[in-house]
Amino acid sequence: MANQDIKFIDLFAGIGGIRKGLEQAIINQGDKPVCVFTSEIKPYAISVLQQNHPYEIIYGDITKIDANSIPDVPSLFIYR
Repeated sequence: MANQDIKFIDLFAGIGGIRKGLEQAIINQGDKPVCVFTSEIKPYAISVLQQNHPYEIIYGDITKIDANSIPDVPSLFIYR
């Protein structure tokens, strides 16, 4: 089933390079990438992420975040 939202979380996000590749792969299969949670601690990386994704909250240190506050996402992507 194409044209569905594919939700993911981005932990240890860095400047978002891995995310960009994942988003492009999801788009290429005809679906919409939706990042529901991003975590990063390095100030420079956070600055880049905020420039590229200005409407998202960038959470800090993942070790200080209650696991129950991280949204559930499927752990398996099925590529067609």
